[in-house]
Amino acid sequence: MDGIMQITGGGQKSRTRMMASPGQKVVLITGCSSGIGLRMAVMLAHDEQKRYHVIATMRDLKRKDKLVEAAGDAYGKTLSLAVLDVCNDESVKQCINGIKDRHVDVLINNAGIGLVGPVESIPIEEMKKVFETNFFGVIRMIKEVMPDMKKRQGGHIIVVSSVMGLQGVVFNDVYAASKFAMEGFCESLAVQLLKFNVTLSLIEPGPVHTEFEAKMIQEVKQKECPGADPETVNYFKNVYLPSSIDIFTLLGQTPDDVARVMIEAKRPRFRNLTNPFYTPIVALKYADETGSLSVNAFYHMLFSMGPLMHVCITAMKYLTCGCLRSRAISPN
Repeated sequence: MDGIMQITGGGQKSRTRMMASPGQKVVLITGCSSGIGLRMAVMLAHDEQKRYHVIATMRDLKRKDKLVEAAGDAYGKTLSLAVLDVCNDESVKQCINGIKDRHVDVLINNAGIGLVGPVESIPIEEMKKVFETNFFGVIRMIKEVMPDMKKRQGGHIIVVSSVMGLQGVVFNDVYAASKFAMEGFCESLAVQLLKFNVTLSLIEPGPVHTEFEAKMIQEVKQKECPGADPETVNYFKNVYLPSSIDIFTLLGQTPDDVARVMIEAKRPRFRNLTNPFYTPIVALKYADETGSLSVNAFYHMLFSMGPLMHVCITAMKYLTCGCLRSRAISPN
């Protein structure tokens, strides 16, 4: 085999090397079947100057229809599809081998999974799956493209992290841990990569309106919590989940909002919060080196404020809306 499976414009499967036109940058994006990954792929593929050839990847090409529809005429021209499972070494290697000269200018690590609930009720195997995708999956991708970027003295690695990689959130313990791990990895690696003229950027969204998030919340509401005591289950289902739904409703961004953060800036930064509401929350954490300030603030927000939560969230939304500078990085 000389490459990976690519789907041609006519829907026929062929084995071929994916090639960009002269002058185009090759952008490989993981997790493109829906949500942020899909919108990133489409926006870059629709670039008016046609600066990018986008390789949009997903584990199962049977889920390609939404992406193909959104891409429109760009499909088969500035956008190609490829199979990629970030949890599989061979899949990652085959995908990169299928690109001409293994040349990737921009790697966007978007694939990820969530996990929410009382930690007592979550099997260790489920926790490992989260780290396998959110942490080791990103590392697999970086390890595969980084040597060539360093050799060429150029490239851009973008990691879709989360505000939960900066501030832990109750009942999101394992998911937050996977994002904290990734943030630490990227902080360390970014220093080395600067020596090779390779840029590393983190995108840190808060809540995002996607099918994935909506489905997960509905499933969790119906889910049993074996191993957790009744009081904890009550706090999770009757305090945390309603508050979480409020936050998603009032503060959630669209996948387009997050995708634009990556596209619309002139110069890339290392950290990029996409939602200005979270700037004061993160600042609260770093204002107190003991950590007590942020831990106690979150405790009172969740357990003491009760019905006031909705009002406070609405007020904070209007206080932060538009008064902070826009956040954007560019794949260039």
